[in-house]
Amino acid sequence: MPKIDKLTALTQDEEILWKDKKRYFGLPVSFTDYSFSKSKFYMSKGLLNVDREELLLYRVLDISVKRSFGQKIFGVGTIVLNTADKSTPLVEIKSVKSVERVSKAISTLVEQRRDEKRVTGKEMFGAAGAFSQAEGDINGDGHFDLDDIIDHH
Repeated sequence: MPKIDKLTALTQDEEILWKDKKRYFGLPVSFTDYSFSKSKFYMSKGLLNVDREELLLYRVLDISVKRSFGQKIFGVGTIVLNTADKSTPLVEIKSVKSVERVSKAISTLVEQRRDEKRVTGKEMFGAAGAFSQAEGDINGDGHFDLDDIIDHH
């Protein structure tokens, strides 16, 4: 049996379950690639200078689908991911095929990863700092209270 060092084991990519390119007029002629595995979403943009983003799926808070009239004509759509990730709080997966199927697959994987890691939505909002003093923590006690908003606004 061949010996695999620890670094190789850590850097091996997971199996890619889906991938597509941003499409123009329904054709995959861009330099923006999207893909996801069981635990991560990947986005790569550029030809000479390439920017690559990785997003852990359990950090996705909300998924929505947008389809303009032009996108409907060419059979594509945009998936919007609201996340608890500081570097990419909003991810737009623009102009991809089978948008409904892909968004449902992402949603299923997000729920599986959250269950696996035992992460709840409440913990995600706390980690992201969604409800801070700017969002209703009038007392500065770290808790969001409806009474704070009613009494002070």
